[in-house]
Amino acid sequence: MPEIADCIQIRELRIVTRCGVLQLERDQAQPFRFDIDIYVDLRRPGATDDLTNTVNYGTVTDELRATLESEQYLLLERMSQRAADLILANPLVDEVTVTVAKLRPPIAADVGTTGVRIHRRRGENPEA
Repeated sequence: MPEIADCIQIRELRIVTRCGVLQLERDQAQPFRFDIDIYVDLRRPGATDDLTNTVNYGTVTDELRATLESEQYLLLERMSQRAADLILANPLVDEVTVTVAKLRPPIAADVGTTGVRIHRRRGENPEA
């Protein structure tokens, strides 16, 4: 559970990129849905009404799209971690939860999506 209760939410961000272990997934970009919770203290921007005191979600979505569309990943876990790292690079961000759904999973089962959700805190080492 995050220590900071304030959160900027980004829901249903769609990014078309390459992620998967099958050759078809590496050759052809496919759509992914991102739901993101950015934990940041929102008291100051709430008092000042000043965009410079908060995380600009437009900038976040632009950076995620530009980066993730230009890179390839085998695992959703890696793509999720990359998104979390990009968001945590903002010094205002304390924690982030990234949920990624593969909208067209190449499996025989009748499922709507497959995906992962990760939660990261500033200063944590994911390899620890």
